[in-house]
Amino acid sequence: MKICLISFDFWHYDEHIVDKLKEKGIEAHHINIGAFSHKNFGARVKNAMSKVFVGKNLKYEKRQNFIIDSLEKIGKQDQILVINPEAIEERVHEVIRNSTDRNIAYLYDSMSRNPAQHILHYFETVFSFDNEDVKKFGFKKITNYNYLKYCPAEEQNPALDLFYITSHDKGRLKRLNLLIQKIKPLGIKFKTIVAGKKSWKNQVAQIVDNQNSDIITFRVKNVPQKSLPDLYKNTKAILDLQRSNQQGLSFRIFEAMALEKKFITDNLTIQDYDFYNPENILVLNEDFSNIPKSFFTTDYQKIPDDIYYKYTLDHWVNTVFNL
Repeated sequence: MKICLISFDFWHYDEHIVDKLKEKGIEAHHINIGAFSHKNFGARVKNAMSKVFVGKNLKYEKRQNFIIDSLEKIGKQDQILVINPEAIEERVHEVIRNSTDRNIAYLYDSMSRNPAQHILHYFETVFSFDNEDVKKFGFKKITNYNYLKYCPAEEQNPALDLFYITSHDKGRLKRLNLLIQKIKPLGIKFKTIVAGKKSWKNQVAQIVDNQNSDIITFRVKNVPQKSLPDLYKNTKAILDLQRSNQQGLSFRIFEAMALEKKFITDNLTIQDYDFYNPENILVLNEDFSNIPKSFFTTDYQKIPDDIYYKYTLDHWVNTVFNL
C-alpha cells in the first residue's frame, strides 16, 4: 500500500505519522511543505521585493508547485492525508484528488480560526478534533495523538512542580500572568518558556508582571520537539492554556499521558474524555482560584491500558487509514 502525507510540519509532529506507517510495512511518503525554503539569499531578496512591490508571495506559489512536483515523482497513491488543507490552493487540490483513490483531510485547527468550507468537497473523509465542528459539519471526530515513548512516573525525579511552554499570544500571556499571581503564594516551583519573534519580547514584558521575570524565559527560536521530553520529565505537572476559538485538545495532554504527568488546563471539554481523572487533571475556573497545593503532592493515577492505547499514534494511524 502507498500512502502520502501532505502537511506544513513546522513542529515535526506529522513526521511521526510517516514513521509509524513505515513501521507497519507501508510505502509512506511525506510532502512537508513547511520544509520548503528558498535556494539562496538572492531568491529570498527576490521574494521580499515581490511581496512589497507586486503584492505577490513567490515562496507561497513555489510551495504550491512543490506539492504538485512531489506528487508527480512518487506517482499514484492508495491514500493521501492532507493536514490543514485550507493552506493549499484549489488548483493543487485538484491534482491531489486525482493522485489517489482515497483523499482524507485532518483539521488541526477549528473552522472558526481556519475556514476550509471551500475545499471540503475534495475529500471522502474529513477528521477534526473540534467537537463543535464535528457537530456542525458532520466531520469524523478524532483527537491528536500520543507520539512519545511511555515513561512511568516512578522512573523520573522532577525538580519543578509546574512547567509551561507556549508561543507568543497576548490572550494566553494575560491568563498566564493571572495564574502566576494565584500560585505564587502556594510556593509552587513554576517555569515558563515563551517563544516568539525578537520584537515581541517587549510585548511580553508589558503583559507579564516584572516580578514574574524569574518564572518566564523568552526565546526567539522554538524549542525543538526532541527537547520536550526532557523538559517535561523535570516537572510534576504540565500547564496548557487554550487558544481562543478552539475546543480541541492540544498535543500537551497526550505528551503528559505518555510521561505520566499531571495536567492543568482551562479547556473545559477535557472533562468529557474517558481518560479524565480529577486526581490527574485540574480544570481551571474562570479566575484561576481553584488551585490546591495538594494537587502537586499527591501521586499520579495510572490510566488503564485500554484507554491509554486509544490515544496512541498506533491507534490514530489505524483509524485514519482504515488499517
